[in-house]
Amino acid sequence: MISFCDYIKVKEVSAVFRIRLKELRENAGLSQYGFAEKIGISQSTVGNWEAGSREPNFKTMERIADFFGVSVDYLLGRETVAGGPPEPSVPGSKWIPVIGTIPAGTPVEAIEDILDYEEITPQMASQGEHFALKIKGQSMEPKISDGDVVIVRKQDDCENGEIAVVLVNGDEATVKRIKKGPEGLMLIPNNPAYEPMFYSNAEIESLPVSIIGKVVELRAKF
Repeated sequence: MISFCDYIKVKEVSAVFRIRLKELRENAGLSQYGFAEKIGISQSTVGNWEAGSREPNFKTMERIADFFGVSVDYLLGRETVAGGPPEPSVPGSKWIPVIGTIPAGTPVEAIEDILDYEEITPQMASQGEHFALKIKGQSMEPKISDGDVVIVRKQDDCENGEIAVVLVNGDEATVKRIKKGPEGLMLIPNNPAYEPMFYSNAEIESLPVSIIGKVVELRAKF
């Protein structure tokens, strides 16, 4: 089974491809339809590539690279040339992927797609590995709202009262405030309209339930 960290790395490569494809196409002054016509595919296929729902095979990737005069390594983010993703704005800062939607309500599938990138400061980058998640739902309002992005430091434990990203059943996730006790773990929403979720020590082991990161910053989106 692929690990959570490896899954993120795979998704990062996928996101770089779709971002760079769109940039190259737009820099060439081509619509999706115009580009599709030139390389002999359908517009919907290009749309799927840029949306991240599908990827071309290697031979098609080579055709795309040859068409734009770049390498396959550039398309996959293995090398940087002009026009690629943003460089750090200051030495030591880092761009991290917004890896997908994390629901702030009833847990559902956690990772859907990389939606964007967020830059973190050199100080934050020096404190560990981070990723960013987009909130869906209202259970953490008013502090954290639907559509906001949270910056998460990867760690497997949190203190009581801290907001964490918690995996349930190994592949479902939720963002909640943590309360640990001798009998188990409670995930507490900010919004009183939502009920807390309690998992006994036995459920923590059997489901399993695990903390995968601590929310260290909120970036509200308007």
